[in-house]
Amino acid sequence: MKDFFKELFEYSYHFNQRLWDIFNENPDKTSERSVKLYNHILNAHQIWNNRVNPMQPPYEVWQIHLIQNCKDIDKTNYEHSLLILDKFDLNDIVNYKNTKGQVFNNSIRDALFHVINHSTYHRGQIAADFRQNKMVPFVTDYIFYKR
Repeated sequence: MKDFFKELFEYSYHFNQRLWDIFNENPDKTSERSVKLYNHILNAHQIWNNRVNPMQPPYEVWQIHLIQNCKDIDKTNYEHSLLILDKFDLNDIVNYKNTKGQVFNNSIRDALFHVINHSTYHRGQIAADFRQNKMVPFVTDYIFYKR
């Protein structure tokens, strides 16, 4: 199971990095909404990593970073997720507070899957935003990546 999660995080990292390339190659065509969603993907990933294994002061959910910093933020998130996979049992339970201060607990497996699913969802929104702004979205399907 851990190997599969490593593959999923590699997949997510690959397409997050590709998005960064597109944003930097097309700054005049990239919408504010796409940049906001991209930052949200990175922030949520960092927040969830820190819920499992606190290592950094958490970002705010909708915090905007300088685009030139996003590639490194994504790399740090990816490496932190791999560390979590090496260090923890996926069945362990994590107790945490959400952004509203409510207390919850979930397995590490569920928290990590949420990061992947959440990122995929928002990359889909970015693809739709690209179309609306006359940009050609690239294919981010997992099976496409595995081919």
